Parts: sequence; C-alpha cells; structure tokens
Amino acid sequence: MDQSAILLFVGYATLDSIASVGDFPSADSRTIAGEFITAGGGPAATAAVTAARLGARTAFAGVIGRDDEGDRILSGLEIEGVDTSAVVRSDTHPSGASLIIVSHGGENRAIVTRPVPPLEFPSHGAFRAAAESAAWVHADHLGWSAVKRLGPGIRLSVDAGNPIPDFDPADIDLYVPTIERLRAEFEPRLSEPERLQAAIDRGARAVVATDGAHGVWVHSGSGSVVHVPAVPTRIVSTLGAGDVFHGALLAAVAAGWDLVDAAALANEVAAESCTGLDGRSRIPRHSLTVNHAVPAQSPSNQGKVDHVSR
Repeated sequence: MDQSAILLFVGYATLDSIASVGDFPSADSRTIAGEFITAGGGPAATAAVTAARLGARTAFAGVIGRDDEGDRILSGLEIEGVDTSAVVRSDTHPSGASLIIVSHGGENRAIVTRPVPPLEFPSHGAFRAAAESAAWVHADHLGWSAVKRLGPGIRLSVDAGNPIPDFDPADIDLYVPTIERLRAEFEPRLSEPERLQAAIDRGARAVVATDGAHGVWVHSGSGSVVHVPAVPTRIVSTLGAGDVFHGALLAAVAAGWDLVDAAALANEVAAESCTGLDGRSRIPRHSLTVNHAVPAQSPSNQGKVDHVSR
C-alpha cells in the first residue's frame, strides 16, 4: 500500500452501550446482564477503525456533538490512528448514541438509538480537502448525501446495506450492497449473479454483494461473478460485522489485492469481530503487504458456530 494514500470514511459515529443477556427482556422486567460495555460504533467510523488495524492510513469525516459522548467518540478514533481533522463538532445537536441489548449467542438484539447530527459540511474546507486528497472515499448510507456532491475525480466506495434515497450505482467504483438491497433495486426474479451483472450494466464499476451466512458475491466489472463462502466462527454478537467487512474490503482493495481475495479477507476479519460483544474490540490486525487468499478460520468447539459475512 502507498503509505501516502489515505482512505477517507464519511458517515456517522456513535457511542454505544451494549449489554449481553441470557433471557431477552420483556416489558416491565428486570434483567441481569452477563456483560455490559461501552464502545465506539457507527458504520463509517467502525469501517475506518478496521482499515486502520489492517495498516491503512485512514481519516473519518462526520458530525458529532460538542459533548462528553463526542469527546469519547473522537478519542476512540484517534487512539486507533484515525485522522479526525475533518470532523465537525455541532453546538446544536448531541452526538449519536445507542443502547443495545444482545442475547447470548447473538440470536436477538434490540437497539435504542439517538440519531446523529445532520451531516452538513462546508462546501470548502477540511472535508473537501480530505476527499480530494484521498485515494478512496467510502460513504455509509448517511455519508452518501455529502459524498455525492463532491463531483468527478473521487474514487468512491459505498456501503449500500441500508436504503439510500435516490441512490444510483452508476460511476461508483466499489458498490457494496446486501443481497436484500439488490433484490429491492433489481428484478427479483433474477439470479444472484444476474443481479450483480445488472448493477454493472447500470454503471457500477465493481460490485460485492453480501449475503449473510451464504457468503458474498463478487463482480469485478469484467468476467464472471464469483461466490466467496462465509467463514465459520463462534458468534458472541454480529453487531458491526457489516461495517468491519466494508473497512477490511476497502483496505485490501486499496492495497492492491484482487477483489475476490479482498472479499475473502473481509469475511475473515468480520467473522473474527463477531467473537466480541461490541463491533470493534475483536477486530484483528493483519498485514496487507502481500496479496494472498485468507484460509477459512476453524470453528471453535465451544459456543455457537455460525457463518458470517454480513
């Protein structure tokens, strides 16, 4: 990877309080948590942390409140080596925060969230300068509104796992939806490979579609669609696994990896992250200096074994 190249992640960041419970709470109940932690979250922010742990130079652009939660969000990113100079502090909106309850084994979860401040950046300034100098700009579903105004010449990666109003994959360098979103966007009677081809025909330059326990589908823009199997792992929580996948995928692509190998690496990294309760603590560190396929992780003999890609 070119050490001068920076990957800019645009979107939202939160501070999450996460509880792990044996029995999922019912109304008017008192539940004892097996584990209770506070950790950074948010799609673009967690993707930035993941890429940083894989050796990429990363930056995050978002809007957070001028409050204690915002200070902790910034500190969490900076400890990971993520550049936060393009972050805007809001004096009128509090930082995004979530309360998340996860059942043991990750079968169920409930999220109570306080929305992040509106993503509004000055037309000129730190955000535009960071975007124009970055090797890649990655946007989550909220970050897209800011990124789409940047104009030509920006290499874009888009997390399209959530609905994005008026989104068009045309001219997107790396379009990463879920299979569910592809089914919503394209003819539902098409096969999975045909849907990826339809996205390429619409103008996306490369597509990686995540399909949960069924792995991921990859279309590099030419040739045939390749299916990459999911990775078996012992799941504690799938919280943030998709965000981790996006960060690892982009870090590998930016390091020059073949797209199929990059998807296999992202599967591995996302699966490892699921062995922790929060979305970040178990993100592994890898060197991406050598392009190679990553072997599937052997499942643990203890706990639930499942397959994760997103």
